[in-house]
Amino acid sequence: MSLFVVDKANTSLAWQDACRKLDAPGNPKRDALHTTVHIHNAAVEDPHVRADFDQMRRERGYPLIETVANTIFPAELAAVSSTPEELVRRYRVMYPRLCRIDRGNATGTYFGRIVAYPGENGPVDQLTALIDRIRRQAAGRGPMTAAYEMGVAHPSDGLASDLAEDDHAADTDTGTWSAPVHAAGKDNGLRGFPCLSLCSFQLDRNRVLHAVAHYRSHYMVARAYGNYLGLGRLLAYLAKHAEVSPGTLTVIAGHAQIEENISALRPILRGQTRLVT
Repeated sequence: MSLFVVDKANTSLAWQDACRKLDAPGNPKRDALHTTVHIHNAAVEDPHVRADFDQMRRERGYPLIETVANTIFPAELAAVSSTPEELVRRYRVMYPRLCRIDRGNATGTYFGRIVAYPGENGPVDQLTALIDRIRRQAAGRGPMTAAYEMGVAHPSDGLASDLAEDDHAADTDTGTWSAPVHAAGKDNGLRGFPCLSLCSFQLDRNRVLHAVAHYRSHYMVARAYGNYLGLGRLLAYLAKHAEVSPGTLTVIAGHAQIEENISALRPILRGQTRLVT
């Protein structure tokens, strides 16, 4: 299994390049360990690549890219919600029904874990807490930027780590915020949801917010493109409401694999349109 790093401008280019690296000579299973994909603006995509890939997905029975992206960030619902609090409230009302009507969501969605993480004392809203903490740090004289963490924090832990407005000497907040997805003691399956374990966010000295997402496994046909796009939209939303600028998304996968017959995918990876005009 090969290792690789991708660094591209948008989701479409990053997904294409990652798939091409997996489809390399000498890699018959088209998989790799510990892959790293950097996307400078993951909320942006190439409409031609998107249209071609969606057509292939329809033909082969996959959900559309938008459906996958919505499990991480429901863009249409966010657009008609005036505040993050309203978005959280409306999604929580919808959440049980979403889990019932789609077998793929039977154990939850990623955005559901962000706005209703299963805490010991009930659902925890990580979204508005993250926005509030990032906004307050960005408004300070020198927001913390170091990123030394392990994915062990629970979102229902107290917020005592937040610094006072004028206190940047303490070592209690490093400018890195995390949104756990995997729930210890609840998510015990060896496969399936949640493959996304953690999202962490870093605010640099120029008030630009970056994100790192950790996946235990990434299926490049079924999930990866939609996941990149959903994460990019989530990052852009957080940045907008925290009054900072969105930066780079980095996606790290413990294992990445092209799980589909490669012959249908190669024209899309080469930029050869499949649509009939």
